[in-house]
Amino acid sequence: MVRGAGALPAIARGVRRSDIVYTWFASTYAAAAVASARVLHRRSVIAIGGADVAGIDEIGYGIWVSPWKSRLVSYALKKADMVLAVDPFLKEEAIRRAGYDGRNIEYLPTGYDSTFWSPGGERTNSVLTVAVCDSEARMRVKGVDLLIDTVRCLPGTKFLLIGIQEPHASLLRALAPGNLEIRGRVSREELLALYRGSRVYCQPSRLEGLPGSVCEAMLCGCVPVCTDVGGMRTPVSGHGFLVPWGDPGTLAAAITEAMAGPPAGGLGGRESIASRFTLERREQGLMNLIGGLAG
Repeated sequence: MVRGAGALPAIARGVRRSDIVYTWFASTYAAAAVASARVLHRRSVIAIGGADVAGIDEIGYGIWVSPWKSRLVSYALKKADMVLAVDPFLKEEAIRRAGYDGRNIEYLPTGYDSTFWSPGGERTNSVLTVAVCDSEARMRVKGVDLLIDTVRCLPGTKFLLIGIQEPHASLLRALAPGNLEIRGRVSREELLALYRGSRVYCQPSRLEGLPGSVCEAMLCGCVPVCTDVGGMRTPVSGHGFLVPWGDPGTLAAAITEAMAGPPAGGLGGRESIASRFTLERREQGLMNLIGGLAG
């Protein structure tokens, strides 16, 4: 894959061959695609998912921490024919960051396969967290530091953290309490088995759009315990626990309460996700919205 300035000719060629340009995530490349589309009289769509409206200065995370990148992303959001936000929170953040009225932003959530992501088998009194991380900044965004402090508050509870890549996984293992197991990325089938076998799913993030792993875990019958940030409320409200970010004691208390609930306590959450975030809704929404542009 060509990156940097070398990607610009390829983007322009791709736009020339297309009627509509669809970019997943607002980025400097999205800005180039939108600019090319305007010059060549094509239509453009940007889908935003989270990091593209993030700017957490203290950990250097998100495209908005860079002044020059943020100007390009602001241009892309304002000039795209359509911007698709997977959660209302992201629409609000895009409007705030780019400083415009958001007239071209539509809300369209991602969809999940409720047939595949489903309950099954025996559950253990364990807590699962999925955080695909390949950098220290990414681990802090996913709240791995908060998770480790929370694990120390619950020495009798087993925790499993999935998705930490090396060398970060080895460094974390040296620091983590004995009741926290840390693994790298797993296959889709392995992840399904882990969701099905866990009583509680914990997402201690600093920032989220519409959190896919939370939705998958809820479809598998886990009770979600999450920080009340970003788009976390959309799937979790009324079907799990939301706590303010930053207090391991409060997060630990919520996990304890979730563990004490009925064995089938996650089924209501499954029904909610399965009815609201279907693959069909996503597919039909894309066809209608993009088809409208094409028409």
